[in-house]
Amino acid sequence: MARRRNTELVLVLFAVVISAFGHAAAHLAVHDELPSGLLAYTAGLGALAVGAHLVVRRFARYADPLILPVTVLLCGLGLVLMDRLDQAYAERFPEGHYQGVAVAPGQAIWTVIGVALLVGVLLVIRHHRVLQRYVYLGMALAMILLMLPAFFGADAFGAKRWIRLGPLSVQPGEFVKVMIVVFFAGYLMANRDALALVGRRVLGLALPRGRNAGPVLLVWAVSLVVLFYQRDLGTSLIFFGVFIVMLYIATERTSWVVLGGLMAIGGAVAVAATQYHVKARVAAWLDPMSIYLPEDQRPPGVISEQSAQALFAFGAGDLTGTGLGQGHSYLIGFAGRSDFILATVGEELGLLGVTLVLLLYVLLIWRAFKIAMTVSDPFGKLLAYGLGTVLALQVFVVAGGVTGLIPLTGKALPFLAQGGSSTVANWLLVALLIRISDAAGKASTLPEGNATILTPVVRDPAARPTGG
Repeated sequence: MARRRNTELVLVLFAVVISAFGHAAAHLAVHDELPSGLLAYTAGLGALAVGAHLVVRRFARYADPLILPVTVLLCGLGLVLMDRLDQAYAERFPEGHYQGVAVAPGQAIWTVIGVALLVGVLLVIRHHRVLQRYVYLGMALAMILLMLPAFFGADAFGAKRWIRLGPLSVQPGEFVKVMIVVFFAGYLMANRDALALVGRRVLGLALPRGRNAGPVLLVWAVSLVVLFYQRDLGTSLIFFGVFIVMLYIATERTSWVVLGGLMAIGGAVAVAATQYHVKARVAAWLDPMSIYLPEDQRPPGVISEQSAQALFAFGAGDLTGTGLGQGHSYLIGFAGRSDFILATVGEELGLLGVTLVLLLYVLLIWRAFKIAMTVSDPFGKLLAYGLGTVLALQVFVVAGGVTGLIPLTGKALPFLAQGGSSTVANWLLVALLIRISDAAGKASTLPEGNATILTPVVRDPAARPTGG
């Protein structure tokens, strides 16, 4: 275990060094001198990363050694890119313009809050099975949070998924995605046998029984409500997608996947036909270059050139990119620091840089799935699979939207893009993965057959005591 933690420390320090070199390279390209705050940036990120490592070393010493370093590297690269874009926007917009306001300092604060949350989770939750006691309470709270923006939310950029709290804005859906995975893991573990039963066969496909299709219908309805009232395509896709994936893992029934896919397509078509904002995003996806046509010749709803500018950025980046600080992705506008930050990577670091960034996400997702395969209890397996699936779906909908593979969803790229709620929620996700991997690693050190020692014993209250 000491070797595992030492490996983690070396990789964390390496991630900090890479981020520091990126910060220096971007500033040299723009101003031809090293940034004055380079030492403070490096020391701050290093102290934060090493502090998180020390907590993991003390309270989760059997945890996976790659999760924290990959997260630190993604956060560091995100701060580098945001600071580089802050300078570009400040030079091109007058003082007081909302696009000229620097976001990197605020993102650094949210990162500190995220790491503090990770520390708190590791200190308070000593075993992931503790969460099993609160799955229904958590689900009720998640539904309340999810519906709040529909009644009290602020409408911004065509979607209504933020709640204003004074100068701050909170996106509840980012936290709900973690809470709903915890509920799904608990519910599916308790009901997987009933959900695996086959009802009738239609066209050779074994469909589930009607009484067991209720949870799918409920999640489908909630996803449609979110999409319809909040116009949040990304959150709807993540919620429904993660439930279908976890349902398939729990039951191994392809009929659930087919049923869920048909319901997702039907719901998306219905909402796209009735919601102007969703219809406009589909039109922009089908023909992003139509924005440059005369206004009377454009498809209805195409009002932004962000998708077209992103494609230009990817094209300009070629294989190795223009170099940090030497691109023009600020032309994308305000979204250049949020969901379109991947276009900045594509232009300034090229196809090679985009591939490496996506491989970092693949590595994080793979470690989550590996944890799921090694942890001993069913709840932990489903929880790890669900958390990995949430991360995979969010990366897919963001990267797919920016590259033109699917319509834009407006979600933030985890850790890399601007977004306080997204950053804090994803650090919570990482904390839970570290906690589950600690249980899996601890079980692997015990003699075969003794892994159950690590999980709390849940007694049946109806069972009678034996003995005289």
